[in-house]
Amino acid sequence: MPRPQSRRALIGLMLLLGSQALLAPRGAWAQATPAPAATGQPSAALSEAQARAAAERILATIRSGDAQARFEQFSPALQSVSSPSMVAATMKTQPKLLRWAIRGIQPGFDSSTVEATLFTSAGERDLLMVIDGQGRIDGYHFNVTDQPAEQVVRDFITALSSGHFISASSFLAPQMQEQIPQAQLQQKWLNLQRITGNFVRVKRINRAESTPEMRLVIVNTEFNRLTDNLFVTLDSENRIIGVDFPTDPAPPSPPR
Repeated sequence: MPRPQSRRALIGLMLLLGSQALLAPRGAWAQATPAPAATGQPSAALSEAQARAAAERILATIRSGDAQARFEQFSPALQSVSSPSMVAATMKTQPKLLRWAIRGIQPGFDSSTVEATLFTSAGERDLLMVIDGQGRIDGYHFNVTDQPAEQVVRDFITALSSGHFISASSFLAPQMQEQIPQAQLQQKWLNLQRITGNFVRVKRINRAESTPEMRLVIVNTEFNRLTDNLFVTLDSENRIIGVDFPTDPAPPSPPR
């Protein structure tokens, strides 16, 4: 099993570096980053009005429940890890979207960030979407600050183990989505299962360490060849900022 001291060192390093431990966000994710100086090159992002219109189309499609239309609004990167049938399955698990209010739009260099509040059959949810220069959705993140960290991690693992990598990616902090695109997240999960065998179930989820800035959650996970731990780190807003898959999983226990 992974060594506890290395895990403590890992979270200690992340606490020391804070957000600087993440790669600098690109494009629309850089909400707090000043706009780059003009270079004479045209921006590939939509105008504010175009981004608003694209967001309205995307949200209207979600409300309609049309999985095929929803899939067609995905960027190529998202389409590569999804399908209309997967979109339909995901939409069936989500509360009905009743209406929405767009709160803000920030054009970037090659994409735009749109913030919206969704009013659903299960209540309000704050959403951040990234829309590319063609008006297609390239990523999103729901605000889950009010949920326990353990539940956020459980939902993340459920999406991951079900092959819903776009949904799984939505639990990552925006900067993490930049570092680990959906296709790379898929590859990491598939590579893990080549060693461990297929996912079977989550046995236990425990919070190992907690500070005002970060939380470390350990997921004891059963695969069909062995059982091992996944380590997930979240920030103060319950956004996942680190996922550590074991590279040397513990071998199965000898029969008794």
